[in-house]
This record gives sequence, structure tokens and C-alpha cells, in this order.
Amino acid sequence: MRVRVTKAIANSFCATTIRMKISATIITFNEESNIEQACESVAWADEVIVVDSESTDSTRTLATSSGARVITNAWPGFAAQKQLAVDEAKHEWVFSLDADERVSDELRATIEALRLEPESGLADGYQIARRSYYQGRWIRGGGWYPDRQLRLFRKTAGHWKKRHIHESVEMEPGARVEALDGDLLHYTVRDAAHHHKMIGERYAPLAARQMFEEGRRTSAVSIATAAPSAFFRSLVLKAGFRDGLAGLSIASFAAHHAFLKHLMLWEMQNKK
Repeated sequence: MRVRVTKAIANSFCATTIRMKISATIITFNEESNIEQACESVAWADEVIVVDSESTDSTRTLATSSGARVITNAWPGFAAQKQLAVDEAKHEWVFSLDADERVSDELRATIEALRLEPESGLADGYQIARRSYYQGRWIRGGGWYPDRQLRLFRKTAGHWKKRHIHESVEMEPGARVEALDGDLLHYTVRDAAHHHKMIGERYAPLAARQMFEEGRRTSAVSIATAAPSAFFRSLVLKAGFRDGLAGLSIASFAAHHAFLKHLMLWEMQNKK
């Protein structure tokens, strides 16, 4: 089921009693360039919580001045840090936002309309389409859209699943999940150099570690074929070609990531 909002419902929001109290959560580390806009993007929430991993810039100061409740906690990993933010939430409903994401006007209107619904009409969690901005354009293909994320949920019905990478909310058995209209806007990697650095220093090492701990192993054949397979899947099968040079760039970096994570996994499994 998809939750939609009409203009009449959206316009009546302020005059109607809010039934659904929401805590917005954001985790940060050196996000001074993003945190004010992120907090502003969820200013409609009943509280905003920022869990900061001991930033060395002005992230905490800016978050506090933006009205957020700031908690400092040494970095335990993505899922654990996001779960800490959930545990600190005062309200039953949690909306999780990354520092480089923004709530679109349509998504906000949908959520505000949802907050007026009686308890019986609410699901336990809601998925949201995430649209990424990359190399000067909004990406349509390459597997980057709609990239649905479960970000609005009852904290008694869901939790952040412990993973090194691609952390996600896991709902309890029997929980009802629906989709919301409106996009979550993702202002992802800044440029090619940043993209390359993120893959080499974060995504590939974490992916390799996750695979290793799951008991997965690789081989010379897998290392050799991972990159071309990822490139073809991103550019052709997932229609990355629709995004022109940006799509080609995404496919190329997907190939680099696939090669690197398998090579790192090989090193882990053969470590003496």
C-alpha cells in the first residue's frame, strides 16, 4: 500500500491534532557543511537528536544552535550508532536521516498528513524512495533509484540490523510496512576523487569484512569477473546509460568497488 497526500489534507495539517509524535535522528562525524541543512530538513519533527562521533569541527555547536539535542558517543559502527539514536528517542516513531540527506517537500507533506491518521490506520514502518544527486544531476538508473529505504518506523517494531555496511532497519515478524510518496534527497559523493576515496577507505573494506564474517570466500575467477559483471549490471541491466556520463561514472566505480572488495576478501581469507 502507498500513502498519498492531497492538497486539502496538507493544508489542514496545522489546524488538526497531531496523533503521531516523531523523533528525527541524525548521526554525524565532521559534518559542519551539512548539519544545519539536515536539522532544518526535519525541523517539523517533535524532537531532533544528533549522535556525534567526537567530531573535530563545529558539527556539535551547529547542531545545538539548530535546535537539536546532541549526544556524543565514540564511533561503534553505523548500525550501532543509529540504534543508539533510536534508543535515545523520546517518541514511539523514529525518522532516521543521514547528514547528507534532505526531506523533499512532497515527502514532508506526506508525513505530515500521516501524522493526522488515527492509530488504527498506521502501519509499523514506512519505506521511502531515495534520489541521489551526482555529478550535477539527479540519477535515475544504475540501481540508484528508487533505492527504497525504511526510515520511518515504530521503535518498538524495528531496529537497526548490525552490519558493517549497508545497514538497514529490520522489522519484527508480523510488522506491517507501507511506502510513502515523496523522495528523500541524497547529496552523495562530491566528485570523482571523493567517490574513489570513499570506496577505497570505507565501502570496499567494510564490504569485504562483512562477506568474511558471513563465511563467504572468493577466488581468482571471482576477482577477475567481479568488475566487468558489476559494470554491465549497473550500466546496462539497471539502465545506468540513461544518466549519460554520470551513469558511466557510477558503473565504473561499481566495477572498482566489486574488484576491490573481492581482492580484500582474498587477503583476509589467506592471511597467515
